[in-house]
Amino acid sequence: MSKLLSCEFNVDTGNVELRYADRSMISIDCTEVEYEFAHTVSQQSELDWLVYNSPSAYAKLVLGGNLAEYIRRASDPYSGIG
Repeated sequence: MSKLLSCEFNVDTGNVELRYADRSMISIDCTEVEYEFAHTVSQQSELDWLVYNSPSAYAKLVLGGNLAEYIRRASDPYSGIG
């Protein structure tokens, strides 16, 4: 994949959109991700914070397959994340 040009949360569509130099684009449907991974209000809040404040970190977790681990650690009050 070519160089990442931008990564933004589109509030109108509810998607994190990644745009690359070769004009390709990845759109992550945050509603579907939340439905799959966030089962508590705390987990939903954590994902909401991440998507609004660091959409690139959110995209990296989703695309890397590490979101479930992040949610588990963020939900653990003793993990030092949440």
